[in-house]
Amino acid sequence: MFEQMVGTVPEQWREIAQLLFAPVIWIPRLERQLIDVIINSSSGWTAAGKYLFLLFPVLLGIAAIWCTQLSIYTLPFRSRRIAFVSAMLMTWWEGARAVWLYWVGVFRMTAVVAGWVFSLARLAVKLVLEALHQLVLMPFTMTGRMTNQYFQPGVPWIAFVMLVFWCMLETTIFTYTLFATVSEVLADMAGVEQVSRFAGPVLWFFLLLLIMGSFACVQALTDAVKKREFKFLVQIVLVELFVMIFEVMFLYRELVDAITPWIAQQTGDKFRPGIVFTLSLATFGWVGVRGMTWFLFGRYGTPPLLAFISRQPMETQDTRGVMTPQAAAPAAWWRAPLEDFKREIGWLHERGDQLLEYLALPVLHLIAAALNFAMVLLTGRPLFSLPFRGLKEAMETREVLAGLQLQPRKQGNL
Repeated sequence: MFEQMVGTVPEQWREIAQLLFAPVIWIPRLERQLIDVIINSSSGWTAAGKYLFLLFPVLLGIAAIWCTQLSIYTLPFRSRRIAFVSAMLMTWWEGARAVWLYWVGVFRMTAVVAGWVFSLARLAVKLVLEALHQLVLMPFTMTGRMTNQYFQPGVPWIAFVMLVFWCMLETTIFTYTLFATVSEVLADMAGVEQVSRFAGPVLWFFLLLLIMGSFACVQALTDAVKKREFKFLVQIVLVELFVMIFEVMFLYRELVDAITPWIAQQTGDKFRPGIVFTLSLATFGWVGVRGMTWFLFGRYGTPPLLAFISRQPMETQDTRGVMTPQAAAPAAWWRAPLEDFKREIGWLHERGDQLLEYLALPVLHLIAAALNFAMVLLTGRPLFSLPFRGLKEAMETREVLAGLQLQPRKQGNL
């Protein structure tokens, strides 16, 4: 630009023009070289590093060079030249210190952001590991809570498991013996040739409830006898009688009919069992099976089964009338990490101004240094006192302008 201006000057004045523009004619070439160094990069990471660490310091250096070289033209017209030169030199010192503070601030901000990212990553890993830990321990935890809620210490677990196993075994046997008859009846009722394949599981579940209910009725009968509740005793005896008749007629009779051919084969062809013999044998079978299973494990396993179904603690002789305090429910596994995260977020909000200072102060130091060069060129004194002790000091521009107190010179009388 200045070369073109010098070229347009007449030849006899060209040496004077070159001498006049000598302090600033080399600055544009320096600007192009510095900008080319920043723009021309071999990779993206190199370009990012140059833009982050060199762009703002180079802009500050260009502004400082322009202000310094332009101030040369003002030296003949200044009254306090030594103070002006001293102020310019101190401004260069503050500019160099601002560049250093900018680089330090960038590294400090990078360290702070890395620390926050590490904290968030550690929290995420902690949550994932704790979730996997709870997922692995979930069956054991649920089992422990279930036993603490339903059962008191001293529960006959062996009898309870044996009772459930016996009910399932008896259900499977009766399902096998009754499936053909039930399938035929259902097919006749529905008007189809073959029932659905789901009839077997439904029949099995139905018979399981009936057999468990039979043990529950026996338990109710024994409780009524122990407590001498005679009004209730008559009712439960009638109910137990109906239960026996139902199971004998529809369950055990079918089992006896299934083994009747074997009985006839052992006693000879002359033996023809009638309905009375079949029902009597079925009744004896029901009484014998219920009696043996009841005295072996039924009387010990039925109370835990009823307590499990009713969701009430099982009442024993040792704990009857004594209210055991319920254990406090354990806190959710995710509450502790969430509380830690809340505390960290609260700390982040409290340190928000500090974060803003980390982001803004490095750049503000460079901008303030550039403004100081311009103000020294115009007024002979810097505008800001660097470095800033905080972001609040950098924002107090009105107080800075008020303290400058620029006043025009008094003109003499014409």
